[in-house]
Amino acid sequence: MKLAIVTAFPPSKVTLNEYAYYLVKAFRANQEVSELVLLTDVSSEIANTHLDVEGCQVTVKSCWSFNSYSNIVTVVRALKETKPDAVLFNLQFMKFGDKKIPAALGLALPGICKLMGLPTVVLLHNIMEQVDLNEAGFTANKFLQRAYNFIGTQLTKMILKADFVALTISKYVSILQEKYTASNVGLIPHGTLELPAEPSYELPAGPLRVMTFGKFGTYKKVEMLIEAVEHLRKVVDLDIEIVVAGTDNPNVKGYLDGVQKRYAHVKQLVFTGYVAEEDVPKLFEESSVVVFPYTSTTGSSGVLHQAGSYGKAVVMPDLGDLGILSREEGYEARFFEPNNVKDLAKALSEVLVDQNYRTRMGQANYKAATALPMDAIAQKYIEVFKQIISRKEQKASNDLIIVR
Repeated sequence: MKLAIVTAFPPSKVTLNEYAYYLVKAFRANQEVSELVLLTDVSSEIANTHLDVEGCQVTVKSCWSFNSYSNIVTVVRALKETKPDAVLFNLQFMKFGDKKIPAALGLALPGICKLMGLPTVVLLHNIMEQVDLNEAGFTANKFLQRAYNFIGTQLTKMILKADFVALTISKYVSILQEKYTASNVGLIPHGTLELPAEPSYELPAGPLRVMTFGKFGTYKKVEMLIEAVEHLRKVVDLDIEIVVAGTDNPNVKGYLDGVQKRYAHVKQLVFTGYVAEEDVPKLFEESSVVVFPYTSTTGSSGVLHQAGSYGKAVVMPDLGDLGILSREEGYEARFFEPNNVKDLAKALSEVLVDQNYRTRMGQANYKAATALPMDAIAQKYIEVFKQIISRKEQKASNDLIIVR
């Protein structure tokens, strides 16, 4: 199979580029993929520096850019030039832009690909029905929220024009089946990005590192974590370092700079900035616990899967998709009450003080992570494409018989 993937790719700053890195790696290792066509937003020269040597042939086409009105033309042109057997879209609703028209035009592409006769699958990481528009930084205005929800419904209908839409959480599948009477949706889990050898679960010498990782400022609030650790330091004699790894959410530029200034008095508070792919293992390995200081959720969590792959204990709010995902996939977490600083401090205390508890949690999470490696996820997509192709061939054969 010559497979095309439409996605952001490292070092792009567009969302889901890291997920694409591991998905591409898994597809290249799959014996049923003869060539991969990467339709991306970075130049072929840059993308090639982030591709491993091993695996099938890769053709890189830089054919779209964030907020471009011409993406719908350039992506179709690239597909006609490369002639893949099938195409996979790695999507969320603002993949092609945070402006309404470019975003909508990009999301029309799956339906266009199907009309072109290409077997088309969409991996949809979130759905508008589960996004808190206020917490996610879109708008607090109730009228505008209704408008966004209406637009989201129309965009979802466009995405559902694909042959198959894969969702990463079972609840999403049920919502689309019920609201849109969709029969072409199904569950394909997020999968674990990287599977290192099982860790020793021993922590490096030095302070206990409480780490959070992501794009901050909307529903991911660093203040909650900092204040919880400050509260904990007053009641427990522990050497704790707070590590904030990552960058601002594009909707809240300057957020982390503001937090850094506001909490300049807090000791052992580290802001790493952007974390390069090669630095991610060290970041997790040196952490004592991974914390999710979220006030809302917008889909599956790549950070949870990463924490599991490195055998880390996790502390998170029992909130929406995050709680559902952790239970469905077998992760073990110490939950805290959302937006409750003292309850977060209590959760951190239990995990940091009790080494046996922390180790048991890390072992359970590593086990959950190993159950869903990316090569198994890639194979699930291959099987879906084979079914679509088989149905198309059968229909073509039946049509030929009718004509005769």
